[in-house]
Amino acid sequence: MVEYEDKEYLVLLPLDDEESGIVILEIEPVDEENENYLAVEDEAVLDAVYAIFKERYQDVLNFAD
Repeated sequence: MVEYEDKEYLVLLPLDDEESGIVILEIEPVDEENENYLAVEDEAVLDAVYAIFKERYQDVLNFAD
């Protein structure tokens, strides 16, 4: 999970299909126990969230750019 501009985003990575890309979803709280996951279409937000994710996990994951 990544926070960006007062919102939370979920970053999903493919397990073993290298052809698949990552998926970034915005987390929208519904109540204390439930949340919705929304598609992010803004390229600037996608780039910013992914950059934060890569920086945070650079020692754990290998990123091929």
